[in-house]
Amino acid sequence: MSKKIPLISPDNCLGCGTCIALCPNNFSINDVGKAECINLDSINEEEVQNAIDSCPVVAISWKEEE
Repeated sequence: MSKKIPLISPDNCLGCGTCIALCPNNFSINDVGKAECINLDSINEEEVQNAIDSCPVVAISWKEEE
């Protein structure tokens, strides 16, 4: 059974922090100032979807993982 996980395009990410403000349990800023996904075992789909919808550069999407 596959599950959805968030995927961030580092080429598009501005590091603005919107996703972290909306979903701090699943996003953080890495050492190069870009957002990254964390805690993939406990995804809050509603918060992640809100972050996806709010990302100003459309850098976050869902990925199906096996």
